Amino acid sequence: MRAAVLHEIGQDKLDVLDDVEAVGFGPGRVRIRVRATGLCHSDLSAMNGVLPQPAPFVPGHEGAGEILEVGEGVSHLKAGDRVVVCWLPACGVCPACKRGQTELCLAGFMNAGTPNFRRPGGDIFGMAGTGTFAEEVVVDAGCAVPIPDDVPFDIAALIGCGVTTGLGAAINTADVQAGSSVAVIGCGGVGISAIQGARLQGAAEIVAVDPVLSRREAALKFGATKAVSPDELADAKQQLTGGEGFDYVFEVVGRSATARTAYDTTRRGGTMVVVGAGAMDDNLQLNMFELFFDEKRILPSMYGGGDVLRSYERTIALWRAGRVDLAGLITHRVPLAGINEALDQMRTGTALRTCIEI
Repeated sequence: MRAAVLHEIGQDKLDVLDDVEAVGFGPGRVRIRVRATGLCHSDLSAMNGVLPQPAPFVPGHEGAGEILEVGEGVSHLKAGDRVVVCWLPACGVCPACKRGQTELCLAGFMNAGTPNFRRPGGDIFGMAGTGTFAEEVVVDAGCAVPIPDDVPFDIAALIGCGVTTGLGAAINTADVQAGSSVAVIGCGGVGISAIQGARLQGAAEIVAVDPVLSRREAALKFGATKAVSPDELADAKQQLTGGEGFDYVFEVVGRSATARTAYDTTRRGGTMVVVGAGAMDDNLQLNMFELFFDEKRILPSMYGGGDVLRSYERTIALWRAGRVDLAGLITHRVPLAGINEALDQMRTGTALRTCIEI
């Protein structure tokens, strides 16, 4: 089958090959025919080494498709079922799951070190134990979440990561209060979803912050009340909050510099939400006095900060009701052969979400 492979960490191009085989099928596992997958910034971060990932590997973790085959012991799925790929499934029995923090379950990461693919040259890993830049993928049955027939594959793929992460950050993690003021730093697909989540929660002011004009313009269409470049953020803070700062500030970039800006832009007693996935050696510096004196809450948000399956269901319900726009997030569509062009578009910030149709 075909799959897009990164041979070494640090390479900026993927090699689309046709001699790749999905491996690992057996009891408790399923084989999925991938129909659509989203290009997430985390894919770039894994490719350049910001996020740890063994290589060679097939990127992609935001996918949807249909079940081709189920292994022994899998009773809740059958061939032909439409599913979204969940890269962080909950085991249900670990301490995190028992506490109700299923988004912190590490069971899904246990398979990240086991190859998902093979070709004549050797074994190949799948990103985060999945690897959806491929025609087929074999995963644990818990990674395949059934979706209703009316949910298109491209919409389902977005729900698999970016939309769930952004909406959940505003709804689950921050629990944005009605009438509040919000700033979102970084307005790609996840940031736009956080904007939509803040709007759903009833925020009165939502300021989108991004250096790319097209993203700022898009943010206004998705619910932002004002869109500014990073250089204009201080003026927006002064104009809209009297210099006090915003009630909620979402950092959706994954860098210490923007996290520091987010902290400084949050009012005393307000909430800063860290959504972006950054590097392990990129340290955020805060002094002990400001932590005590400002009493700002710093809330990291992992995969939307809530039960993933419930978040999927909620997003589908909101999409059906016309309360969130998911189709509008997809600004580019490419076949698997066009993946490198899509990567370039993401690097330049000209795409919110690219759907790779497989």
